[in-house]
Amino acid sequence: MKKMLPLILGVVAVVVIIVVVKSRGPKAEVEPIVWYGMMPHPYITEVQSGAAAAEKDLKMKVLKVVGEEWTQDNENANVKGLSTKGHKAFSIFPGDPAGANGLFGQLVRNKQFVVAYGAEPNLPTPASFTVATHIHQAATDACEELVKLMGGKGNILNVLETVTDVNTKVRDEAIKAVADKHADVKIVQTISDMSQVSVAKEKIQSALAARAAEIDGIITTGYNPTIAAAAVLTEWHSDPSHKRIRFVGIDTGPTVMEAIKNGSIDATVAQNPFGHGYISCTILGKMVKGWTPKEKYQFINAGHVIVRKENLSTYATEVRAITDSIIADLEKKYLDAPK
Repeated sequence: MKKMLPLILGVVAVVVIIVVVKSRGPKAEVEPIVWYGMMPHPYITEVQSGAAAAEKDLKMKVLKVVGEEWTQDNENANVKGLSTKGHKAFSIFPGDPAGANGLFGQLVRNKQFVVAYGAEPNLPTPASFTVATHIHQAATDACEELVKLMGGKGNILNVLETVTDVNTKVRDEAIKAVADKHADVKIVQTISDMSQVSVAKEKIQSALAARAAEIDGIITTGYNPTIAAAAVLTEWHSDPSHKRIRFVGIDTGPTVMEAIKNGSIDATVAQNPFGHGYISCTILGKMVKGWTPKEKYQFINAGHVIVRKENLSTYATEVRAITDSIIADLEKKYLDAPK
């Protein structure tokens, strides 16, 4: 028995090794496309759903990665690590309009395709496309809607979101331009830097407590302050002694849509975050298959719709129609077939 023990143990060892090797299976396939989101945020979640839908329709794997911070440094570290794994294409939100181009340039030098989404990097850019809301136009349309609701005159509380977001400055400039265009309209106060709903609520409530008598309209151009303002104004307008304050926000969270439905607020701008993910990944899928951009760089306006009480039930269809139209035109307007 003692003589047989080493032999038995050897057989067991061989069996264990075989089981371990078999359990590893074949080498995992590297996804051709990477979709990268800056950090957990409702906007990023919606864009990711578009990337997932593109993956299904393309029948091509998309690795979906969400970072930890809304900073270019964090994005650089994460994406540079991914760039060494053999992925062929990247859909990326530019955390900083200038800094993102350094990252994009490195990817392009590695012969990897890049499409920016959500915000336009500084031009010229190594990215082949940007798929985004026309930020200046959307903020302009929102402010013009607010001025119309105010009867063409009055004071505006301008509520901005994250000062590190590349779009915040553009939105602020658009709102100021609209106010300057109307002689009887004035921005009475600007408040900013509110990346959480709780912080936004506190700042908006403080502004109303201090100068509600002066404020005729409020505009918010970020998700968190829009959710906060919808909640604050729902409570504010429930008191019949309070003056009516007109409001236009951005994005379509449940709190916002319910406030529009019950008349507590007036309107919001529906962007197309699903389209940001779907269109950017669809373009990259075609480029991986050999399609090439018609021009060195192209901006694709993913569109926006102003949502009021009267189009609450139809706005989503309007937004999806914009995405469908862009996808239908990709091969005609934006890409050349493989040679």
